[in-house]
Amino acid sequence: MKMFWVKKILKGIVLFLIFASIFSFLVMWLWNLIVPAVTGWTALTFWQAAGLLLLSKILFGFRGGWGRHWGGHPKHNYFWKKKWDDKLSHMTPEDRENMKNMWSKQFCSWDEKTKTSTDNQS
Repeated sequence: MKMFWVKKILKGIVLFLIFASIFSFLVMWLWNLIVPAVTGWTALTFWQAAGLLLLSKILFGFRGGWGRHWGGHPKHNYFWKKKWDDKLSHMTPEDRENMKNMWSKQFCSWDEKTKTSTDNQS
């Protein structure tokens, strides 16, 4: 049983190294194809491309992936949507109206300021 997990971990490490190498070569190839011709900057080596790829992952985050949006996976947001729906369903109409007015004061104040400033100018 222990050998199974060791093989699985080694397989994961090897796959990670393969994909990291492929992405590093892809970054290097695209950089060397586009950037020197457009900007005149120098070409990258493999290790510079790997470092640039790692730096971009550190700066822009490790989560996400192809086709995901800023909110993450829809299943991950279901908890908050359900919690919000539960909160709204237990509110009275007066409470909802008060919350709507409070939010419009808090977040829509820019529109009100521009309306008053344009009304004063005319």
